[in-house]
Amino acid sequence: MTGNTEQQFTRYRIRTGKRVFDLFFSSLALLIFSPIMLLIIAAVKITSRGPVFYKSLRVGTGYDIFTFYKFRTMYKGADAERTKLSELNEYLISHKIKNDDFTNIENCPDCKEGQPCSPILFIDGIEICENMYLRKKRMRILESTFFKVKDDPRITPVGKFLRGSHLDELPQFFNVLKGDMSIVGNRPIPLYEAEKLTTDEWSYRFLAPAGITGLWQVDNSKSMKAENRIRLDNKYSMIASPWQDLIIILKTIPSLFKIKTTNY
Repeated sequence: MTGNTEQQFTRYRIRTGKRVFDLFFSSLALLIFSPIMLLIIAAVKITSRGPVFYKSLRVGTGYDIFTFYKFRTMYKGADAERTKLSELNEYLISHKIKNDDFTNIENCPDCKEGQPCSPILFIDGIEICENMYLRKKRMRILESTFFKVKDDPRITPVGKFLRGSHLDELPQFFNVLKGDMSIVGNRPIPLYEAEKLTTDEWSYRFLAPAGITGLWQVDNSKSMKAENRIRLDNKYSMIASPWQDLIIILKTIPSLFKIKTTNY
């Protein structure tokens, strides 16, 4: 990333008002939901082997790394099974990406007839300008970054209920109390995803705090395209304000009643 972006990372701090709200809201939420959390702990422990809480290293503001908490919703050893399900990744399916197949090349929008915008390359017998090749390569990296599988077989019966009701995310309020996250922000992503989002175009999302909910969570487009996630994350980084946070929180409430099965 450029030095300018690095300087922005070092300057970013969660505003005092936002932090006060985070502390109040997360403390209140933990107090209200503590009886339900005790029931969830018992249900997870009784119905499947493994720890009650799922812990993973996530990347938040300015590439800060922290331990992220959720209730465990998958069988023990599920992370090791991820590669076996790569072909079912909905982000890949949405763009029909297949290794280095360049047979479905679209016309470069920057090229003019008889005047290519960059040097011409020949990939798998297909003629393509360098700019278009790099654009498609970046897209494939982006689409292979995020991971979501419909009807994931690694999810336990109790885990399916917890995900559908969003109750698996209650431990994240502890992350908010610790200052790792905010109530509203961009979702903290695993290390294997963050290491691929290193250009300024993609890393701009890390200028905003990591959050439990955000623009992507309340988006109504139902888009499974990874660039839509990045676009919304970048947008929040630019428009973040107390008023915008309030709007997102109000939109999050009805979305809690919709079934959701994200795998991160």
